[in-house]
Amino acid sequence: MGETFLITLLASVIAFACIPVLLTVFSDFTPPGLHFNPFHQYSTFVFLSVIIVLVSFFSGIYPALILSGYKPVAVLKSNVLLANQRQHTWIRHSLIVSQFVIAQFFIIVTIMVSKQINYSINSDLGFNTEAIITFNTPRDTVASHKQQLLNDINTVPGVELAASGFLSPADKGVAFTTIESPSKPDVKANIQIRWGDANYLKVYKLKLLAGRNIASSGNGNEFLINNKYAKLLGYTNPEDALGASLKFNGQTMPIVGVMQDFHDQSTKVTISPLVFFGGNEGSTFHIRLKSGEAGGSSWSRSISAIENAFKQTYPEETFQYAFFDETIASMYETEMRTARLLKWATSLSIFISCLGLLGLVIFTINSRIKEIGIRKILGASVSQIVAVLSKDFIRLVLIAFLIAAPLAWWVSSKWLQDYAYRTPMNWWVFALSGASMVVLALVTLSIQSIKAAMANPVKSLKTE
Repeated sequence: MGETFLITLLASVIAFACIPVLLTVFSDFTPPGLHFNPFHQYSTFVFLSVIIVLVSFFSGIYPALILSGYKPVAVLKSNVLLANQRQHTWIRHSLIVSQFVIAQFFIIVTIMVSKQINYSINSDLGFNTEAIITFNTPRDTVASHKQQLLNDINTVPGVELAASGFLSPADKGVAFTTIESPSKPDVKANIQIRWGDANYLKVYKLKLLAGRNIASSGNGNEFLINNKYAKLLGYTNPEDALGASLKFNGQTMPIVGVMQDFHDQSTKVTISPLVFFGGNEGSTFHIRLKSGEAGGSSWSRSISAIENAFKQTYPEETFQYAFFDETIASMYETEMRTARLLKWATSLSIFISCLGLLGLVIFTINSRIKEIGIRKILGASVSQIVAVLSKDFIRLVLIAFLIAAPLAWWVSSKWLQDYAYRTPMNWWVFALSGASMVVLALVTLSIQSIKAAMANPVKSLKTE
């Protein structure tokens, strides 16, 4: 118990010293302003003392009771100690399996979380996200000022196309409105709304399934709808929706085009019925830079030129812009933080599992050292001895995989249910987890197994 206490105390001192560094590493996951100041928080030392005592007791009581229960005479006369150690093999194996269950569980879940985030950000969202920046102008300004700014931006060499309007196709915010269909008065639904000039669709490369874009005059008397809304109105063929009327703010306007569906929010929710109408009243500018000039210096020059044009029109305002792909990624900040935490937890659990396996390998080799010597004398090769020593441990890893796989599948399935559009749970996710842990186990085993297999058998057998 005393030996266990000293080891635990040393570990606690090292952990205590690492806390400031860990707080810096995990600053994204902690409340702002959190500082480690234990000398003004005496409860920290009380908590640490209790942890040291509890860990020392629970980790030391079992070996202490086992070792103190041996009869000295029986131990000195025969190999009773080794025989008793072998009786408790199932406990050691159970602990190793438990460690690898946790490690493989974290591997599978981490892969699935990362896979879903990648799917949400990089799958076809129905619009272009690359090389697009957005920024807002003051809302209470003269419309001619915005038109002048739009004209100035379109003259910047690095700008491919610029448009003004409302929210981006997908945004953190939502804008629902009530729109009535005179021909379908029974259809009631919350409709997402967007508006902008004729270049809005071109900037984001929104596709039309039928009809045409809004007129360049931008007088706001024409509607585009997405295919989801067309189906809600009962039009299975997008062409059939053309010419139908919608009533908005007491004004009846025709549908001149049907857009291909795109994600107007994150992939957690289904695509909403959506309408788009022409208008330049919006305070948001949508600018697509020339992708051929991708790079820090080229885009920086173009953005600086846009900022200069902005300052000339609104000298008292602050220019703040955002890349559209970063806006999309910001919708999944929580998932990204979860993925980073899972990666840390996975790495730690794998490290602990390999340490536990290494300890069990060392113990097993020491208990079978004479067996290894006899096998070598009888002609066994190094690879044969390593295979004999490794097969039992690989079996433990495979057992852990059979336990971890269904647990990870169930947890991942529950987590993915929060997403209306989700990545599939492919078989290779589980195969990758199992194969990676087998490889890590083999590497850990080889550290001691090869050394034991290459040892001189005379040294292990000379006392027999």
